Amino acid sequence: MHHKIKYLILFLFVNFGGLGLGSWLMNNGPMTSWYQNLNKAPWTPPGWVFGAAWTTIMVCFSVYLVFLFTKSFSKKKLILFIFQLLLNVSWNYIFFNQKLVLFALVIITLLTAVIFYLFITYYKEQKRVSFLLLPYMIWLCIATSLNLYILIHN
Repeated sequence: MHHKIKYLILFLFVNFGGLGLGSWLMNNGPMTSWYQNLNKAPWTPPGWVFGAAWTTIMVCFSVYLVFLFTKSFSKKKLILFIFQLLLNVSWNYIFFNQKLVLFALVIITLLTAVIFYLFITYYKEQKRVSFLLLPYMIWLCIATSLNLYILIHN
């Protein structure tokens, strides 16, 4: 059990560090006049929901990763995790900082595919904890739809 706690602390640190870096890279993105003036989807949640959602997602994802990596470590799992992290952090920069909405849509679509791939590929190995990916999967579907809406309607 002590081993799992060390992994949990590591994954919480890395995942929340990634969120922090992504937030820093977006350079006040949601508060900029560019974002405020976009034609956003009617289902765009209020700003506070994003923080609450990502906090929940990263806690659940970190716990999932503990079980994924302690059950059996593989280079493939590590590459998927790192790829997911890079996509997650880069979306903020590409969308908010660079305002490249189409490229951001490609990134978030890839991120969604990676998380769904983790769920599908390791479901049999991780049945009891696979449900912990559901908040991430649901949120990415919502976020992808928001990104797509902005691309189409602006």
